[in-house]
Amino acid sequence: MAVKDRDRFSTTTRIRLLGEQTAARVYRSQTKRQARRSRLTGRAALLALVVCSLVVALAYPIRQYVAQRAEIADLEQQKQQARERVEELRDLKARWQDDAYAEQRIRERLHYVMPGETGFVVVDPDAAKQTRTDLGAADRPWYANVWDGVDKSDAADR
Repeated sequence: MAVKDRDRFSTTTRIRLLGEQTAARVYRSQTKRQARRSRLTGRAALLALVVCSLVVALAYPIRQYVAQRAEIADLEQQKQQARERVEELRDLKARWQDDAYAEQRIRERLHYVMPGETGFVVVDPDAAKQTRTDLGAADRPWYANVWDGVDKSDAADR
C-alpha cells in the first residue's frame, strides 16, 4: 500500500487526476448548457409564436379603433366649425333685421341714393383699365361680363 500511496501523491498522478476532473467538469457543463439551450429554444419559439399570434389577432381591431378615433376627432372639429358658422349666420341675420344696416348695405352695393341726394361714381381712368384686365368675371359688374360675352361670340364668328 505504501507504493500505492506514493503513487497517489506523485506529481504525474496528481496532474492526470486533475486533468480528468477538469475534463469531467467541462463535459458536464457542456451537457447542461446544451440541455438548457434546447429547453430555452423551444420555450423561446413558443413564446415567439404566442406573441406573433397576439399581434396578428389584435392588429386589425387596433387599426379600426385608431381609425374610428381619428374619424370622431374630425367629426367633432366639423361640428365645432358648423356651430361657429351658425353663430356667424345668426349675427348676420340679426344685423340685416336692423333697418339702418340694411339701408347702408343697399346704398353701398347697389349705389342707391335717397330722394333729394345726388349720387356720384368717380372712376380713375387708369384704375378702370387695370381693373378690367385684372378682375375675374365674378369681380366685375354683370353688364361688363355680358358685353365681353357678346364681343367674344362676335369674334368667334369671324
